[in-house]
Amino acid sequence: MPHAPASPLLASRPAGPLTGRLRVPGDKSISHRALMFGALAVGETAITGLLEGEDVLRTAAAMRLLGAEVTQLAPGEWRVSGRGVGGLTEPADVLDMGNSGTAARLLCGLLAGHPLFAVMTGDASLRKRPMKRVTDPLSATGAVFRTREGGRLPLAVQGAADPLPLDYVLPVASAQVKSACLLAGLCAPGVTRVVEREPTRDHTENMLRHFGASVSIEDTAEGRVILLTGRPELVAAPVHVPGDPSSAAFPIAAALLVPGSRVVVENVGLNPLRTGLFATLREMGARLTIENERVEGGEPVGDLVAEHGPLRAVDVPPRRAPSMIDEYPVLAVLAGFAEGETRMRGLQELRVKESDRLAATAAMLAANGVAARIEGDDLVVQGQGGATSGGPVPGGGTVETHMDHRLAMSALVMGLGTRAPVAVDDAAFIDTSFPGFAALMNRLAGGEALRAP
Repeated sequence: MPHAPASPLLASRPAGPLTGRLRVPGDKSISHRALMFGALAVGETAITGLLEGEDVLRTAAAMRLLGAEVTQLAPGEWRVSGRGVGGLTEPADVLDMGNSGTAARLLCGLLAGHPLFAVMTGDASLRKRPMKRVTDPLSATGAVFRTREGGRLPLAVQGAADPLPLDYVLPVASAQVKSACLLAGLCAPGVTRVVEREPTRDHTENMLRHFGASVSIEDTAEGRVILLTGRPELVAAPVHVPGDPSSAAFPIAAALLVPGSRVVVENVGLNPLRTGLFATLREMGARLTIENERVEGGEPVGDLVAEHGPLRAVDVPPRRAPSMIDEYPVLAVLAGFAEGETRMRGLQELRVKESDRLAATAAMLAANGVAARIEGDDLVVQGQGGATSGGPVPGGGTVETHMDHRLAMSALVMGLGTRAPVAVDDAAFIDTSFPGFAALMNRLAGGEALRAP
């Protein structure tokens, strides 16, 4: 799956409000895990609502190379015939994970527990991202990893023939590292113990239970302790993938910015460990409500209703970062239109995303006339909302996206509210998580608000 050539895109203020009902692509985190757990289960796992962006398609291709049967029956509808825990086979080719850090890091855990040799690589962006945060703890299973300098891809792994269970305290809040350790623990006898000081998204724990594993959670003085009993028989189970809250953030933010707008995003996953942005938006005074709340496949789901209105600055505490780590760029955009100074604290994890998202977000704002500064691990944004602030954000800049899909979408949302259009140097990578983003936003706008320059 070669990457598309650079695809510049321009966003300008639409002629009227954004209106309509829509569904965003399936949750990327759950989609990756559904394919992986389906490959480890006995029987055929039926998946509906799977995100068919490039990141997830890379995971599907990797599961095929590892011996699982992965078939697309219709758009969003997939079947996986698994090999059972410990049953994956040595791949005959390199596992190319494209742009997906989630897939690469989780796959390290999957491979560590199997007695096979594999080589993994990715695109230019992924090859810059650190993997030591997973390879270091996973080496305690008995797996052997060889990487480029700095723990970067390409990576070779010789999985453990007799993997040992892990007892690991996460040094930073990371659902990817936690999940990699739990995936490795599936193949080890005894109990794998992972401790996180700050709770992170728990899709892995939910899905382990859904497929029949024994997982318990204890809240202790040390932190949140996850205990997994190794070598279970995972049994195929249907997975209904809800809409991705990280993707829903973009049409919601656009509706909050564009006067007169009212947008309903249906079937969005509302896992409380993923909804820090929505809590923050309400603190900012956003007109954001939830309708039709329900539980599907063990995950809370609902419809989000966003309406335009004034926003005020907030101070976002560092403990909220794990529940909204992917949403800070678009929150920073909204902060630029709010009244007052917004401070987002504890964003060190943004430095190791698809780009250095902390620096890139500040640069995006500065290029379009918003005063922003980085203080340690905090991002501080001076908003331009309010009656005496001089009006909307100027815009008019070109944003360097650094092959980062979320940065590109955040900049394009900004352009829907600025005085002058906002350009991005490359929108091709948006398809890794949100296929059809530009077409969907144009449908809401009733015109070509997003277009080629």
